[in-house]
Amino acid sequence: MTWTTHLPLIAILRGIRPDEVLAHTQALVDAGFDAIEIPLNSPDWAQSVQLAARAFGDRALIGAGTVLRPQDVDQMVAAGGKLVVTPNTHAPVIRAAAQAGLVSCIGCMTATEAFAALDAGAQALKIFPAGALGPGYVRALKAVLPAEVPVFAVGGITPENLVDYLAAGCIGAGLGSDLYRPGQPVERTAERARAFVTAYRSAQSDRT
Repeated sequence: MTWTTHLPLIAILRGIRPDEVLAHTQALVDAGFDAIEIPLNSPDWAQSVQLAARAFGDRALIGAGTVLRPQDVDQMVAAGGKLVVTPNTHAPVIRAAAQAGLVSCIGCMTATEAFAALDAGAQALKIFPAGALGPGYVRALKAVLPAEVPVFAVGGITPENLVDYLAAGCIGAGLGSDLYRPGQPVERTAERARAFVTAYRSAQSDRT
């Protein structure tokens, strides 16, 4: 399996509104991000996905997060999204994403959940909540997973600790409140996006 974007960092715009999604997505793309999720518990999330996908779909993988039901997958596809991110391991959602030809990053915590997600067709795994579990836990779980499976750390990831999760075997991370909080100015999003990109590239340079 290979991840489909150049930068394996997923921007999580939880709580973003349709009237502000284009400006923040522009800031992220300008910083180098090419994977962006809009969680379903955001206001008018489908409209935001549609707007972002129309404007940036040729430069970034746009989709939805906190996807809990197969119906949500259908609604996201109708909005033009191509990325499904879940907080949990729910086989019907994973199969719906696979059948639609979407990129999926499926939430799991245990080895049982991780292998159930892969059996259902998950393309990548999201270890959540990584911040509470720590890089040691992620390293132990990664040791029993197929080496080719892309693993992301999500939950509590900052520019300062990103390197620890990359060293534990993750290819990247999903970035939530340390990147974007509802209502913050675009300038703040741009600043945090640059900090994460710098941290990722620095970690990659140190490993080569």
